[in-house]
Amino acid sequence: MSVLTSFFSALLETLHDVLPIAVILFSFQALVLRKQVPNLRQVLVGFGFVLVGLAFFLEGLEQALFPLGKLMAAQLTAPEFLGIADAGQAAGDNWQRYLWLYLFAFAIGFSTTIAEPSLIAVAIKANQVSAGAVATWGLRISVAIGVAFGITLGVYRIISGTPLHYYIIAGYILVIFQTMFCPKSIIALAYDTGGVTTSTVTVPLVAALGLGLSSNIPGRNPLLDGFGLIAFASLFPIISVMGYAQISEWVAHRSLRQQQSEGDN
Repeated sequence: MSVLTSFFSALLETLHDVLPIAVILFSFQALVLRKQVPNLRQVLVGFGFVLVGLAFFLEGLEQALFPLGKLMAAQLTAPEFLGIADAGQAAGDNWQRYLWLYLFAFAIGFSTTIAEPSLIAVAIKANQVSAGAVATWGLRISVAIGVAFGITLGVYRIISGTPLHYYIIAGYILVIFQTMFCPKSIIALAYDTGGVTTSTVTVPLVAALGLGLSSNIPGRNPLLDGFGLIAFASLFPIISVMGYAQISEWVAHRSLRQQQSEGDN
């Protein structure tokens, strides 16, 4: 009974959030465009699917993903697992002991990004628009590596207690320099990948991981240290995608020079 009550509560909250969107769309259609909504029945059924799907998704987050992320963070930072006798010992002095946590952060960042629906959609469209020049799997893997590295670095930041803005400033300085030398055809796509990675699959687990870590590591404040991993997940895909494009361009130019050299000989 409690599960049903929780689900209907999530359904009402979803209706409250989605209703303004529906009102704006239908109002513009009726008052500005002055046309009937084509396939109105199909649109209404679609809105119903959206409401129910979002309610199930939100309830799934509360029942599974958030608790699981916090549980993994608590278990991987437990003193008996790390081999630290004093539970209150500063984490910054023992950051090397958190190897399994770094590996978990990398794995969860990579796997959630590969499964991200918005990234899949963008990769397919980029492949179509570029006539195959942008490989679907190449883009997805490069973005996933960027997210995985970013989350791992973000986990190290939480453990070591270093300020967030140092990493973000340094990262965007690197992005600026990469933009100056990156192929123009990939720059806009690289910047967009920073947004599509922070969507339905990645954000819940990453947020739960950050809050769980900051709650279980001595000397960390969930409000100050628990957030920020999503910023890493947005920044580092830009770096990895532009790096992927720059490496691909370098390999292509090198192959072309070798062919020209062989032709001259």
